[in-house]
Amino acid sequence: MRLLFVKSFLTVSSWLPLPAIHLLGVFVGWVLILVPSRLSRDSRTNISLCLPTLDSGHQRRLVRKSLVETGKTLLETGALWLRPGPRALRLIRSVDGLEVVQAGVEQGRGIILATPHLGAWEAAGLYGAATFNMTCLYRPLRVRELEELVRSARNRLGAHFVPATGRGVRNVCKTLAQGGTVAMLPDQEPRPGAGAVFTPFFGTPARTMTLLARLANRTGAVVIFAWCERLSRGRGYVLHFSAAPHDISSPDLAVATLAMNRSIEELVRTCPEQYQWSYRRFRTRPAGVSGIYM
Repeated sequence: MRLLFVKSFLTVSSWLPLPAIHLLGVFVGWVLILVPSRLSRDSRTNISLCLPTLDSGHQRRLVRKSLVETGKTLLETGALWLRPGPRALRLIRSVDGLEVVQAGVEQGRGIILATPHLGAWEAAGLYGAATFNMTCLYRPLRVRELEELVRSARNRLGAHFVPATGRGVRNVCKTLAQGGTVAMLPDQEPRPGAGAVFTPFFGTPARTMTLLARLANRTGAVVIFAWCERLSRGRGYVLHFSAAPHDISSPDLAVATLAMNRSIEELVRTCPEQYQWSYRRFRTRPAGVSGIYM
């Protein structure tokens, strides 16, 4: 029954124009603001921890704005997953920094697109699939029927999704060796057993993936950050590309992961309300350090 509701919800929302979708997303966001929930609690915790220089009033306003953007993220998923590919891609009104990607392609060393949880990352994934035929690492969902829906939606424009397992990583290495493009979420906490180190993120130690840095160092691939800015009043999206710092491919994983996290911080500061502050980025703590979330 729950799966049927999700599919019906996504289907109905995909029929609506984007301004209407985002307007409904604002309503959902205000429900999240007014009704106590883990999303609102975690957003407040993360914002106060990561942006301590903001006074309490600014922090509260940012929490509200971020929850409204979360509502938009939830509602726009149907349009980005279920609309015909060309129609969904038309929601991306412009692309900034495409010359950075083109320069990377010309080098022939492969490209790693690092796409943090900022803005409409599903829209960024659609563009990458259609333009670069990219390979993406992902975590399979536990519900098989929903997993099939998500894979079909994300694969429909040419992306190739592989699980974040040893076999999937070998597939990624092969893609880069052939000069192809891969994509991954650099601000997602790795699962237990995956390569990770504790590296500051907005000044707080965060369990940070090492895979991106190791791939960049081993293959010589060009690392490029990508994020899709959500425009106001449902006007669509602007896709941004920016070059990663040289240190992100350092053989010293402490140096490389710090460069990666600082780059993500810079992107978040450009549009902080559209970052997924509700994500428990500091779920795992260093030994002997108490937890953060209630």
